[in-house]
Amino acid sequence: MYAVEAQGLGKQFGSFSALRDCDLALPANKVIGLVGPNGAGKTTLLQLAAGLRYPTSGTIAVLGESPSANDPALLARMSFVGQERPLYGDFSVADNLEVARRLNLHWDHAYAIARVRRFGIPLDAKVRGLSTGQRAQVALAIAIGKRPELLLLDEPVANLDPLARVDMLEELMTTVAASGPTLIMSANALADVDRVCEYIVILTSGRVRLAGEIDEITAGHAFISGPRAEGIPAGWAVVDGREADRHGAWVLRADGARAPIEPRDNGTIARSATLEEIVLAYLRSAATEAGS
Repeated sequence: MYAVEAQGLGKQFGSFSALRDCDLALPANKVIGLVGPNGAGKTTLLQLAAGLRYPTSGTIAVLGESPSANDPALLARMSFVGQERPLYGDFSVADNLEVARRLNLHWDHAYAIARVRRFGIPLDAKVRGLSTGQRAQVALAIAIGKRPELLLLDEPVANLDPLARVDMLEELMTTVAASGPTLIMSANALADVDRVCEYIVILTSGRVRLAGEIDEITAGHAFISGPRAEGIPAGWAVVDGREADRHGAWVLRADGARAPIEPRDNGTIARSATLEEIVLAYLRSAATEAGS
């Protein structure tokens, strides 16, 4: 069973297509990163998975079920934290945790209390008076305190200072290692994805451009720069390239039986592509297609 499976998934907002004909099979027990520019469809995909919105076309299944905000059994198995950090601002931190305890069957109150205290957040403090980082930590404590099978996080480290960002990512890695939920998170910073994720989905203009295990993706892509006259080695296809005068630089995708990518005496650089180079190549390629 996949954590999230979609076939032909689409979502329209008036004349705007937030998602278009998306096919996905996201594996369980993985840390999965959704990357793409603003407006790519990352938030919409997470909201569809959480049952907060419904598809215009196609289907989506979460933990083998059709997601719905009216399905308490499925909702008990997953947590969703949006960018707005949904908390009761006029309540204390302790009161927010108490509300969560009453609403969630498998609630781990001891964990939530310990986690909040570990980050030095006063339990009697009003949520409205907390910093952005502290509110994010309380929201995450509640999301994980449900002990979900699936954790959906929309930009969990957005607007956090560098130290709070690292603390949040380390906590996510610790949580996944300890209790093993599937984690699907959207992110704009590729360094965050590279730090914690095992699987990646690249979205642009509402379409899935690439999805797979990060190790397999990097193994199947290469970077080469040098004289244009050298050409592209057999068995490789260009994802994106930049050329100036008689030189160029390209990110390549394995396409069938491939010739080895090796440096040459004429100054050609050839090596495996980094995750950042791969993601940027697909984003540029999509932008080029959209502008043509």
